Amino acid sequence: MSTSYWLDRSGVSKTRTYDAIIVGAGISGLSTAYWLNKEDPSLKIAVVEKNRLCFGASGRNAGFVTCGSVEHFNRMISKHGMDEAIEIWKFSQENLRLLKEEIIQDDTKALDFEHKGAFSLAAQENEFEELKSVSKTMEKIGIETEILNTEGVKKRAGAEKFVGGILYHDDACVNPVKLVMKMREKANVDLFEGTEAIRFSETAEGTRILHTDNGDFEAPMILLNLNAYSANLHPWFADKIYPTRGQCLMMEQVPRFMEAPCYANFYLDYFRQLPNGSLLIGGFRQVEKSTEVGYSDHITEGIQNALHEFVVTHLPQFQSAKVTHRWSGVMGFSRDGQPMVGSLPDDPQVFFAGGYTAHGIGLSFHTTKKLVDMVFGRDVPKWLSARRF
Repeated sequence: MSTSYWLDRSGVSKTRTYDAIIVGAGISGLSTAYWLNKEDPSLKIAVVEKNRLCFGASGRNAGFVTCGSVEHFNRMISKHGMDEAIEIWKFSQENLRLLKEEIIQDDTKALDFEHKGAFSLAAQENEFEELKSVSKTMEKIGIETEILNTEGVKKRAGAEKFVGGILYHDDACVNPVKLVMKMREKANVDLFEGTEAIRFSETAEGTRILHTDNGDFEAPMILLNLNAYSANLHPWFADKIYPTRGQCLMMEQVPRFMEAPCYANFYLDYFRQLPNGSLLIGGFRQVEKSTEVGYSDHITEGIQNALHEFVVTHLPQFQSAKVTHRWSGVMGFSRDGQPMVGSLPDDPQVFFAGGYTAHGIGLSFHTTKKLVDMVFGRDVPKWLSARRF
């Protein structure tokens, strides 16, 4: 993060004093604000944002409120073992339950929220065999899935040239910006948009000062919710959360035909039909994986062409539809693929949450609840704690 001399406003206002300062106004930052409010409604909270509400990955994703595809569960078993994989999956399920209970409530239509599950589709027989295998594993431990053949995929997802797929029943989708705006309505905070955090320091009295280009903010604690941009404010994150670009494409409306959102190609690619009939597709990082890193949110011809070609090949309903939007966003991928909460080793009053690894909507509401638990001295799961690093 850098500040031009010409744009610097740091001396234009007196230090603002709060009980807590949150840096980052995406879904993670507003979730943290919500849980802090719920813990203690009397807390005076500031949310500081470089751009505007939901400007980063929170407003540039596909709106999947997901545990991840069925393949994702299989990879978690390989990495974490069965018991921890189940714990992490149930953590995501609880994230969805909490969102519905605390935020979405009866506003499903206003938030474009749909709770219909998610398909994991297989274009090749070996991929389908893996899907069926992990589906059986999930069924044994009480996670409900449904196996579909080629005709089932075509009938229910409207997708062609797939040999089969799995439907996991407990995923959902939402308009991510409307969701964060609803959080903003529920959280009693002062939001400072267009305010860039530069650094933080400790006072002689033991409080923390967040120095920004719009003046200083003072509080007993700072909570960082910067995800991909965490390392820009503190070097500790440099080898733990990596900025990773994801690209999306939107096509104009056609009559609704898709029952639920879909994953394909071992969950690397994903698409859904919005309530208004538009198609949103994202992914294909594997086409240019080595360059889909860093903080630039530009789009590339190779990935955008791959996204459109996928639509033409597998979703004939959109073959004549026009592309209406192309965009990208910068996500924070953690070193081991799981999010983290903690406090900085050199400053225990600077807390953080991040590293959602492309599952921010599916993880951050519950993750930040655990962050607030940590702030108030309660335990967090070992797999979520940043102490694992």
